[in-house]
Amino acid sequence: MKVTLINTSDAGGGAPVASMRLLKALTSENIDANFLAGQKQTNEIRVQAVENNWWRRLKARFNFLYERLPFLFFYEKDKSVRFAFSTANAGTSIASHQLVKDADILHLHWTNSGFLSIQDLKELMQLGKPIVWTLHDMWSFTGGCHYAGTCDHFTRQCGNCYFLRNPAPRDISHAGWLHKENLYTAAQQLSFVTCSQWLASVARQSSLIKAFPIQAIPNPIDTEVYSPQDPAVARAKWNISPDVKIILFGAANIGDRRKGISYLVEGLQYLRQNYDLPVSVEIVIFGKNKHFKASQLPFPVHELNTIRSQQDLTELYSLADVFVMPSIEDNLPNTVMESMACGTPVVAFNTGGLPEMIDHQQNGYLAKFKSASDLAHGIQKMLCSDQAAEIALQARNKVLHNYTHQHIARQYIQVYQSLVNT
Repeated sequence: MKVTLINTSDAGGGAPVASMRLLKALTSENIDANFLAGQKQTNEIRVQAVENNWWRRLKARFNFLYERLPFLFFYEKDKSVRFAFSTANAGTSIASHQLVKDADILHLHWTNSGFLSIQDLKELMQLGKPIVWTLHDMWSFTGGCHYAGTCDHFTRQCGNCYFLRNPAPRDISHAGWLHKENLYTAAQQLSFVTCSQWLASVARQSSLIKAFPIQAIPNPIDTEVYSPQDPAVARAKWNISPDVKIILFGAANIGDRRKGISYLVEGLQYLRQNYDLPVSVEIVIFGKNKHFKASQLPFPVHELNTIRSQQDLTELYSLADVFVMPSIEDNLPNTVMESMACGTPVVAFNTGGLPEMIDHQQNGYLAKFKSASDLAHGIQKMLCSDQAAEIALQARNKVLHNYTHQHIARQYIQVYQSLVNT
């Protein structure tokens, strides 16, 4: 069985990381899997780039700008939604690419940012090959937004979109919904997979895809790579005192409105003002940061940039006492899984797919949604618990029992076989 995974890139965000981990998981189970990317950023030999010459790279850049700039100038409500809505009106046809032609199964992941247009996706549907589409957000069944928040228009027909400057019944979200309705008429053997049970339940409410098979399969993680490291050695390397408690926060883009850094600031201020902590506390932050000022945080901060090395990441998780993920909209964050695999408990809001990973007060803490005070309470409990060793063990065990390469690959293989045998 030949499987081609398709994603905008092979590095640089949650979906690329998850799909690359799935590639490794599948090959470890002897599946002939390859990866077709709009942009290749790693040295993985099983990844091929569509833009393998200067003209392709120039066209990919043009597609990104052609899709993004009109939205920026004419439609976006404000800067906070700049990358929260994708029209997918520009892209590159990949139907004739050899990895597509040779595949028994096409496995779509995240295809936005000018990689595949809705028309390009329809072209793939019309090939008649079985297609699995793993959803890393809600885009495939909305009029263009990646997360709908409290909006339920996707359960009927999109329109009057709150991401837009001038919402209207027939705005671009409505046009996007109609384009996707047309897209799915071309689907012959299409099965959706979501990374969390939460997203599966939301997808089943969608007017666009609820008639298709939808099931939840988590992202995999290499538990040999992501494993507890010696915290003393890690702290020495990163020049962090062995005598302080470390709160860790990180994301691909820490300024992403969904990641809730404003709640982190508020929660840490509440922690500082309302709890008498027995030891000194410091913060470690990693990820792309263009606008956030770390001086807002009420504790000393070690500010790092994007961390690309898996070894560095495992050291950062291992040297921390708690990882905080104050996301207000999230599917199944890789960072949470990585932290738990390294034996570091996570404090997060009780929303999205996070309750599927965090067992409250057993391997972490689930705070009341958007409650900075409860977020602070959870951080305090994880920092000061006399059961820290047991909580760390349970965090690691949750990953070992649910998210290993073998466990996830075999679930996907069953999906592939069900499509090939129909």
